[in-house]
Amino acid sequence: MIPQHDPKITPPARCGNDNAASLAWPSAMSAERLACDAPGMARAAELLQAGALVAFPTETVYGLGADAGDGRAVAAIFAAKDRPSFNPLIVHLPDLDAVARYAVLEGDAQRLAQAFWPGPMTLVLPLRAGAAISPLVTAGLSTLAVRVPGGRVARDLLARVGRPVAAPSANPSGRVSATHAGHVLDHLGDRIAAVLDDGPCAVGLESTILAPGADGTRLLRPGGLPAEAVEACLGAELLPPQVTARPDAPGQLASHYAPRCRVRLGAARADPGEMLLGFGAVDCDLNLSLSGDLAEAAACLFGHLHELDRRGAEAIAVSPVPEAGLGRAINDRLRRAAAPRG
Repeated sequence: MIPQHDPKITPPARCGNDNAASLAWPSAMSAERLACDAPGMARAAELLQAGALVAFPTETVYGLGADAGDGRAVAAIFAAKDRPSFNPLIVHLPDLDAVARYAVLEGDAQRLAQAFWPGPMTLVLPLRAGAAISPLVTAGLSTLAVRVPGGRVARDLLARVGRPVAAPSANPSGRVSATHAGHVLDHLGDRIAAVLDDGPCAVGLESTILAPGADGTRLLRPGGLPAEAVEACLGAELLPPQVTARPDAPGQLASHYAPRCRVRLGAARADPGEMLLGFGAVDCDLNLSLSGDLAEAAACLFGHLHELDRRGAEAIAVSPVPEAGLGRAINDRLRRAAAPRG
């Protein structure tokens, strides 16, 4: 018997100006800002069923949702994000029974699903024959990236919609992911129908993406579920990602999660013209976690990058973050943010 993962996620300590970012983010927006009450949830579900784009909160980041079976709606995601069409999307579903209708869930995949769903894990699974999923979602591949989100608001919305919902992070492609409704409105407010506002996301990093296979389970993207927890569940080490000419899962582009300005990693201090994003007891402009708590740092990462962008930083220097546990996912996002851009 595999122990069940506790889907309840306790939000970390307040990061910097979380409340300001959530309640008063500046934006010339046209999207509806919906509360997570019965009328707001009903309105969000109605819009998604009608083929509109609706951003909604999960425990990881805000997702930009569309009916995964409606090719026109899915195409609107790519247009709103300026996302390349060869980059597949993650489909969100409310429970394991729903997942089994669209993908083949067996072996290690079944074990992982039972242990860590609902939660910050995405599985890349064989697409079930005849599944009503737009080919744009899978980028023409024979696999489907799917997850059951940990946030109750997200699962309630998915149950109300009654259809698979494709939902990449609700930000322009390659830019910093949204962890507040205000981030969504600031960057996509004139491109989407609505955002369902449930305040800041608890985890703050995208899901861990895994690809179970005959030779073992491959880690395609580190994220909110530490690799060590997955390896403990499987009793085996995860395989590293394979280098491919095109992504076989979301979040694999070399340059990604980037603010507008240049990012420099491993910095002991800021150089002239830089703002310092700190970790631990350092003198800095914003601190991911003064106490060195990796869960707090993960939850604060994207919000702090957004805030330094808003302050007009010419460049961002980042303190070293330990390469362990959630630190692996934090450093993955930071390396992509610092990568050369095309």
